[in-house]
Amino acid sequence: MIELNITDGLWTVTIDRPDKANSLTGAMLEDLATIVGRAGAEGARALVLTGRGKVFSAGADLDEARAGLATSPVWERLSGAIAGLPCLTIAALNGTLAGGAFGMALACDLRIAVPAAKFFYPVMKLGFLPQPSDPGRLVRLVGPARAKLILMSGLKATAEEALAWGLVDRIAAPEDLEATTGALASDALGATADHVAAIKGMIG
Repeated sequence: MIELNITDGLWTVTIDRPDKANSLTGAMLEDLATIVGRAGAEGARALVLTGRGKVFSAGADLDEARAGLATSPVWERLSGAIAGLPCLTIAALNGTLAGGAFGMALACDLRIAVPAAKFFYPVMKLGFLPQPSDPGRLVRLVGPARAKLILMSGLKATAEEALAWGLVDRIAAPEDLEATTGALASDALGATADHVAAIKGMIG
């Protein structure tokens, strides 16, 4: 349910469970973490996270969430691994981003979304805390008041709002999402892995 394609330094990771709104099981999260670890060790120059179908991810699989997945440390381990990658990381959001899936998108360097995407993280309603690093990353992108709208008020932000706030960096039509992502990754793919890492390290 996690698909990996590697082409000339570009690692494309696809969440492939469209019949369940790409909700994530513990095994899928472990697979994602393993792939991200490999990307860092094997010199990826760009890594793209995307989903199959019309939803990027609805977050945790509901059955596994009730059994403890919602509070598992694997979410934080995954987002930390993505944030620590020395390559360019892009979340190509083919649809709605919800719940725990926020962590991996927030940890990416860039976020591209389709116009129909919605963004919500209903931890207040569900009685869970967000992943430890998510509020800080969210605040750095959108500011404290808008982070409170998402995390405390349960707001479902539209793609246009997300773009205006800085939560996403581009909006692309579904048929243009792959090409837009590829264009943003092209310079990194034309460089060496060490050069990509050096520039990313200078930015912080």
